[in-house]
Amino acid sequence: MSDLSREPGSIIRYPDYEKLKAEVEKLRTELSMLVLERDELLLVQCRNIETAYMLNIGGLEYRAYETECTIARLKRKVALIQARMNRQEDVVLPKIEATLDKEFAEFQQQLNERLDKMNAAIERSRGAVSTREETLELKKLYRAVVKYLHPDLRPDLSGAKIKLFYNAVKAYENGDLNGLRIISAMVVQPTLPDSQPDGPALMAKEKERLKKLLETVK
Repeated sequence: MSDLSREPGSIIRYPDYEKLKAEVEKLRTELSMLVLERDELLLVQCRNIETAYMLNIGGLEYRAYETECTIARLKRKVALIQARMNRQEDVVLPKIEATLDKEFAEFQQQLNERLDKMNAAIERSRGAVSTREETLELKKLYRAVVKYLHPDLRPDLSGAKIKLFYNAVKAYENGDLNGLRIISAMVVQPTLPDSQPDGPALMAKEKERLKKLLETVK
């Protein structure tokens, strides 16, 4: 009797379907591990180095740049006043200050950006995962979320789940263990196609898609 023969109302059994299903899950697992490795480098290790640098050196750099900007502004102010006096024009300080504000707007923006980085580094240092056990749990939870919510691995995700994934990325980046715990608890493992007439074809297509995606991540 053919493997595809069946009694009325019974489930169709396709040869090698379970093997194909296992291969797809294996590819998803491998991809999730590669994504975790990449994000560990980009979101955690690089950020940790940046945070340590900002906490140890960033404050001094900010003060030095602030002083440099202050001196440059004062020199420019003196030059503007001297130019008006040479032309025998009235020296109106509010107008001069307004001119300086425009000329030094870019410097002020850079100062604000440096200050924002300092504040971010301070906040990150306060909320960072501290113990080895917590670090391992953070990675484990993030990998699980990647496996089940990454848009590349699950192209049929809803907009709400994609938003949930990016919230998980932010939580991982910030070392927010509790946040990742909540998101992980919300994740339900999606089911692969059942043994229906188009199941094997969909599974084979998904396998090829994941293999190509794997090559781009490596």
